[in-house]
Parts: sequence; structure tokens; C-alpha cells
Amino acid sequence: MVATIDPGTFLGHRLDISGLDLSTAFRDRPLDGDTLRCLQYMHDIESHTVCYLRDTLVTQAHEDPRLTTFLTMWNYEEHWHGEALAAVLEAHDRPGGPERVAQVRKQLRRRQRLRPAAFLIGSMIVPDMVAVHMTWGAVNELTTQAGYAQLARKAGHPVLSELLRRIMRQEGRHVDFYTNEARTRLARSHATKRVTRLALRRFWRPVGHGVRPESEVGFLITHLFGDAAGREAAARIDRHVDRLPGMGGLHLVRSALERYGAAPAKAR
Repeated sequence: MVATIDPGTFLGHRLDISGLDLSTAFRDRPLDGDTLRCLQYMHDIESHTVCYLRDTLVTQAHEDPRLTTFLTMWNYEEHWHGEALAAVLEAHDRPGGPERVAQVRKQLRRRQRLRPAAFLIGSMIVPDMVAVHMTWGAVNELTTQAGYAQLARKAGHPVLSELLRRIMRQEGRHVDFYTNEARTRLARSHATKRVTRLALRRFWRPVGHGVRPESEVGFLITHLFGDAAGREAAARIDRHVDRLPGMGGLHLVRSALERYGAAPAKAR
């Protein structure tokens, strides 16, 4: 039986940016180029959430009203994360908002046409494709939340830090839902554990891989997680994943750091 989640989990909220003047807060103290590069990446991925939702709903997930309610609220909240990041980018004369989103989607048009079919076929083959998705989502939400924390630490800008803190609070509820759902579904059978573990080990890549260029993925990983504090944050994510049934020892994030040169291979 799926674990019961408090109904409050489903109450999606537009991100509260009250008290944050994102149009003028960076006039006297603008963000550095590396921070803006990360924010551009994060904006593009937050704004791409509706495409991830599309792919998920062709699986068995659409049959469960609890899941569809959560996914609807998740998509709503992520949309407003993207809008807030767009405001920061636009304050620095960087592209953000609908025109930027349309440009990114246009560049991915051919690739994106195949994704729903791939998810549909996968749901026909894998007994519990939803378990795979929930576990994958847990890893992605954990890395997203940690990425915001690392960016706030490295940028050291009070207004940006407060904005990211508010985003992280909502991301934390997403983490909780995905993690609880993954834990329950993985515990149901050894086959589900094996398939999910195989999928993550073979195919998981950092959030945004396939949407942003490989060079941008590498930059984000090394900039946010390449120092000692970043590597410790990555290790905490891996320990969190270790606690999911059958997922111990995957070291997904540590492997990603090694792949992009943010951690020495001997660390394994």
C-alpha cells in the first residue's frame, strides 16, 4: 500500500518573492558571470519541467490521482521558480522568460518528439515504471536543492541567497514526496529494485543533461560541487540515496563529479 502523504503536500503555491525587489536589487551589486551562467542553466531547467511532466504522464503514473495531483502542483511550483530566476537574469540583461524558453524548446524539438514514445514503451516493459520515475525524481530533486544551496554559498549575495532559500524550501517538499513514494514502491519487490538500480546506474545523468549542452552541464557540476564543501554536499546526496531500498552503493553524484573532473577518480 502506498504511504499516506499529508494532503498539505499537494497544496502548490506560487513562489513568495515579497520583499525582494528583483528588478533593482542587483543594480549596485550585480552578480558575477559564473553565477549568472549557473542561473541561466537553472532557469532553463525549471522552465522545462512541463516537458518532464508530459513524459511522466504517458506512464502508469496518470492512473494514480495522488500522483497526478502532486505532479500538477510540482509543475506549478517549478514554473514560478523559473519565473523568479528569469527576473534575476533580466535584471542583468540576460535572456529569460517566455522567449528564452521557446528558444530552448525549439532547439530540442527533434529530440523531444521521441521522449514520450520512449517513456510509453518503457512503461509497457517495466512492471513498475513509476517506481523508476519516483526514484529518479528523488535524486534529481536532491541534487537541485543542493545545487541552489551551493550557488547561494558561492555567490554570497544576500538577495539571491534569500530567493534561493525560498526556492529550496519548496524543493524540500518535492524531495520528501519523491523519496517517500520511491521508498514505498521499491520495497514491494526485488524485481523493482533491480530494474530501478539498473536504470539509475546505466542512464542517470545530472539534471539538465540532454536539455543544456554538455559543456554547460560540466561547468555547473564543477562550479557548484568541485570544492570541498561541494563534494561533501554531493556525498550527502549519495548517502540519502543509499537509504532507499536496494539503492545502496550507487554513488551516482560522486560518479558524476568524476565524469566531469570535479573529483579525483581515486576518491572511489
